Amino acid sequence: MASNPGEAAKRVLVIKLSALGDFVLALGAMRAIREQHPKAVLTLLTTPPFQELAKATGYFQHVETDGRPKGVKATRELLKRIKAARYDIIYDLQTSGRTANYFKALNLPFSTPPLWSGHAEGAAFFHDNPKRGEMHSIDRLAEQLEVAGLDPKALTLDWPPIADMSFVRRAQGSKPSLTPEYFGIKGPYALFIPGASAHREAKRWPAERYGGLAQEIADAGVTPVIIGGKAESEIALQITRIEPRARNIVTRTNLFQIVTLAEKALFAVGNDTGPMHMAALSGCPGVALFATSESDPERACPRGANIIVCKADTLDQLSVRDVWQAVQMLSVIPAETAGGQS
Repeated sequence: MASNPGEAAKRVLVIKLSALGDFVLALGAMRAIREQHPKAVLTLLTTPPFQELAKATGYFQHVETDGRPKGVKATRELLKRIKAARYDIIYDLQTSGRTANYFKALNLPFSTPPLWSGHAEGAAFFHDNPKRGEMHSIDRLAEQLEVAGLDPKALTLDWPPIADMSFVRRAQGSKPSLTPEYFGIKGPYALFIPGASAHREAKRWPAERYGGLAQEIADAGVTPVIIGGKAESEIALQITRIEPRARNIVTRTNLFQIVTLAEKALFAVGNDTGPMHMAALSGCPGVALFATSESDPERACPRGANIIVCKADTLDQLSVRDVWQAVQMLSVIPAETAGGQS
């Protein structure tokens, strides 16, 4: 039976390609791998959107972004490079059909494949729990690492390993662009994160409901601040038409700014999307909105110290009152700010 090389490992590869929420939830596992192999040169194979975030963690000496090569030639080049690197162990945190194929290609007859941790048949550390697909990402990755020989008692971090986003501050320092004032935000504020997969309407709380919630929050003396990508531009405009006191900074934030804004926000309200996970892992209290017809909140909800999940079959079934009551249950709006509201 194979054994984990631990401190003896010289070269280690971690594979995590996407998506944003999944990538962020895997940061704790990446930190555990770094601690398991303190003397190794650690390489991350990922995709371009996560390059800067990965570098900022300080876990990796190398970050490679061609994890999803286009075409046969590019795929061959990637596999050739992986084989030539002679990694002591590879941790496949993506565990997709694509990465399983990478393992198969490296596991050819008459070759010496690297130790592999993942969900690929024949891997030295095969995570074969039949219920792995029903597990929360953080718990699934923790169990996968235990199968690969990581001993939680020998590591300094909590188990299951949950990301600590404070590395952003360590890496980025105190740049003015990381402050609320950079965006013209004054006084207490709340983050609105209305994005989700555009083709999955059930996962999007309607813009007019966000607008109604923005009115309640603004009346309580807190500025709603809307963040997101280009796909959320129209939603943000609809919210600000309903409540002009809301601030629209959609398309203006990078991943680092999402973290630092979340650190100082009173709370966040958002759909099942990557930035909501980032906010929760930054220590921001929040209300997460989940459509149970699309995903299981127990398997996919943000992990944080003060997170309330509002769920319905489809999000259009949640009223403004439902979500506003959840916000009040967070108990984070100061009474003096709220004008005496409880």
